[in-house]
Amino acid sequence: MNRVAIFLLGLAPIIAAAQTAYVANEKSGTLSLIDVTRELVIGEIRVGAKPRGMAISRDGTRLYVSDQPASALQVVDLARRAVLQTIPLGESPEGVSISPDGQWIAAAVELSNGVAFVDTAKGEVSHFVKTESKNPEHAVFSPDGKWVYVSAEDADTLDIIDVAARRQVRSIKVGMRPRGIAFTPDGRFAYVACEIANTVFVIDTATQSVAASIPAGKLSNGVAMRPDGKRVYISNGRDATVSVIDTATNTVSATIAVGQRPWNMAIRADGGRLYVANGRSNSVSVIDTTTNSRVADITVGEMPWGVLIR
Repeated sequence: MNRVAIFLLGLAPIIAAAQTAYVANEKSGTLSLIDVTRELVIGEIRVGAKPRGMAISRDGTRLYVSDQPASALQVVDLARRAVLQTIPLGESPEGVSISPDGQWIAAAVELSNGVAFVDTAKGEVSHFVKTESKNPEHAVFSPDGKWVYVSAEDADTLDIIDVAARRQVRSIKVGMRPRGIAFTPDGRFAYVACEIANTVFVIDTATQSVAASIPAGKLSNGVAMRPDGKRVYISNGRDATVSVIDTATNTVSATIAVGQRPWNMAIRADGGRLYVANGRSNSVSVIDTTTNSRVADITVGEMPWGVLIR
């Protein structure tokens, strides 16, 4: 084997591990692309007027982005870095997620008070499920794809949609203004940050009931789960911090200062770095999850809403 071949072979694990963080900038109407290996912005995609929630196709070729003023889902071709299609959703869509099998995009539609289910193969809304709570913000699939958990800003409950039945089947009382939601990898628990209550509620998914409540920082909202399920991270908007929760004990083990108005977050596939969108700092704070320390701040567009990593 020649030296070039040996060199390229050595690079293979690095290339395979390369990831990009996509940051939705509400005020700029753009997505910032961050190379998470070098921790720097490598590009920008113009997408709608006010991009918010994001989900990515299973093959990594398309990014689905909610656009609030257009009341639509923008489908971005990542190879071309351009909007491929616009799918009408309903008035003021926000958080989106993709089903584990890649068939559905669930989009929380605030002023329509429900969740739009987009058939990814057809590129259109298949059906719409009304929710009891007002102003839904996030709609998140369970790891097995059977349920969608829905948080709503003007409520103190978490709504649960049966995906197969295409209807809401339960409402769980939590704290005022539930926002971010994340499941443990095994699907046994869901963590829900409630902004006005400054509390994180742990939902036992088998019984669909509250198993624990954990005090967080002021205006807790974003939630990100480590891939191994051992830690969950909560952004605290007013405190400009991120709380680290040990899922074995459901206690806060660390608090990390970040930028102003931290919002939605994403964690790298290896669990080593957390990326926090700071809405009022126009930046993304990077946290080393091994040391629980902030290691970088990356300037992005105006008013970043959230981060997705692929």
